[in-house]
Amino acid sequence: AKFDEKFFSFCDKELAKINTFYSEKLAEATRKFANLQSDLRESQDDKIKPKDSSGNLKPVKRKILRKNTTTRKTQELKLAFSEFYLSLILLQNYQNLNYTGFRKIMKKHDKLLGSEGGSGGRWRSEVVENAHFYCNKDIDRLISETEATVTQGLEGGDRQRAMKRLRVPPLGEQQSPWITFKVGLFSGAFVVMLLAVIITGIAHGDRNTDWRVMVRLYRGPLLLVIFLFLMGINVYCWRSSGVNHVLIFELDPRNHLTEQHIMELATVFGLVWAGSALIFLYSEALHIPPYINPLILAVLMIAFLFNPTKTLRHDARFWVLRVAVRILFAPFFYVGFADFWLADQLTSLVPALLDFQYLVCFYLTNDQWMTNKTIDIDGSKCVERVWLLRPFVACLPAWFRFMQCLRRYRDSREAFPHLANAAKYATTFFVITFSFLNLQYAKKHPKEDSNVFFYLWISASVFSSLYSYVWDIKMDWGLFDRNAGENRFLREEIVYSSTAFYYIAIVEDFVLRFGWALSMSLTEMGYVHGDLMVSILSPLEVMRRFVWNFFRLENEHLNNCGRFRAVRDISVAPIDSSDQTQILRLMDERTMLPDLNRNRRNKVPGTGGIGKKIPNLTFQPSRSVDEQASLILASLGTR
Repeated sequence: AKFDEKFFSFCDKELAKINTFYSEKLAEATRKFANLQSDLRESQDDKIKPKDSSGNLKPVKRKILRKNTTTRKTQELKLAFSEFYLSLILLQNYQNLNYTGFRKIMKKHDKLLGSEGGSGGRWRSEVVENAHFYCNKDIDRLISETEATVTQGLEGGDRQRAMKRLRVPPLGEQQSPWITFKVGLFSGAFVVMLLAVIITGIAHGDRNTDWRVMVRLYRGPLLLVIFLFLMGINVYCWRSSGVNHVLIFELDPRNHLTEQHIMELATVFGLVWAGSALIFLYSEALHIPPYINPLILAVLMIAFLFNPTKTLRHDARFWVLRVAVRILFAPFFYVGFADFWLADQLTSLVPALLDFQYLVCFYLTNDQWMTNKTIDIDGSKCVERVWLLRPFVACLPAWFRFMQCLRRYRDSREAFPHLANAAKYATTFFVITFSFLNLQYAKKHPKEDSNVFFYLWISASVFSSLYSYVWDIKMDWGLFDRNAGENRFLREEIVYSSTAFYYIAIVEDFVLRFGWALSMSLTEMGYVHGDLMVSILSPLEVMRRFVWNFFRLENEHLNNCGRFRAVRDISVAPIDSSDQTQILRLMDERTMLPDLNRNRRNKVPGTGGIGKKIPNLTFQPSRSVDEQASLILASLGTR
């Protein structure tokens, strides 16, 4: 009897949390629907009686401007309604999930305790089935009204087209067996061809073609292929672990690349890369100009990215290009997560950027590369003589992130973390500057043993690596939290299954952050050629970034869960981007959730309220209701 009293008392508390959360979200959805309806009526009124805000423009230009404005607002309304509809479906799933959880928990309670008369089932029928979250059907009404509004107001009465826009895809990503087969086939073929390239390269070592030129021309594209493939693994692990990367990157939940598509793209380009490298090595036997092969490879990759037609994954390519433009003009655009995430990826792809600079310089400065004559074998034209260009290119990714941090400080007026983060990237400028001055001084004074710039370079590198490592662990990953509890040195909530992954990543990040020390030691003493060392360390840096991505996205995902964010925030009204951070901060201050850590300790209702610890059941569109209900049962069984 005492156990039942405690058990049902606990269930009452959890039910109260669920009711409160459901009521808050339902009220929020009702307000948002009213705002969207108001925006729709205003847009329709503008079509009938347009406002004259075009000043002294000519009638033709005024008409074109008015038409473009109306079209753009209509598209924004369609996007806003589709995201709102998705939020309604998630709230409806929240209803079903929690009721299913209570039903199965009570069934298991009666079965394990053998309670007479089924006290668990009786409590469910008397309490849960009369609870507000279960009895209230306003969410069904809102869904129906949203469908009718979009059908009549935005799609001209075409319900089929309206539902195509609104329909939410299956919460579990559907895997295509055909794409899986292609990824496996292409991956195996790439490994075989890569081995053939390595063996052939060793066998052709006595040829006149300098291996350094080939390495510099082919290393950059290979790094991009490796990065893409690892990105596919990132997406797979995020999805399988419930990290909502679609929301974090603000992708279209109805149309985005899955891990299969990314891996397929990587393996296809990997085959193209390997084929080009083999043709380069056998060009003499094939009577083909060797240096036309890396040029064709580079042109193919660039043409794929900038292809203006709506083919070849155009939505994903255009998304990357839009983010890239915002990175290039970082101070002038509001900085979102995708912007600084992609800029961070570029900081790990600096060798690829330098190789691209070398490729452009190589073909511009060698007039007779088609005939393989007067080729710049020692690389002096494109490495040593362009003494200012290469440090400039190497600084670009850090410069982009530096400017993004300043922009975020300007928007939020928060010195920490944004100015502190900017200082972290500023240390890269000192490392590259002192490295450059060290090389120049050594060339001009080869007989001098003492070089002050060498010691400045080492000091700046150590400081930059330590600063970056601490920032990785504490700020980007959110580890070493004081309230970590049983997850020692980590944080209270973790997404991935084993704490060993986190400890290994902490050590791995430290080792690879200081990989430059090994490189400098071996190259300065003449044991290993610089190009060979770069070819070894650059894939390792891509691997470090691959591991970093797991925990950076996990940390952002937990922050979203703490703020109850499950869909994109889309505003139809023209809000100045500089005000967006302030608006979000005010919203956080005025909600009932002022302390994110408190939310994690108290458990978000529906994400950890029933059972021991249910990881993020509400806000994981990658999981179906049945799957999440199974998690509840699994959690009950481990209590």
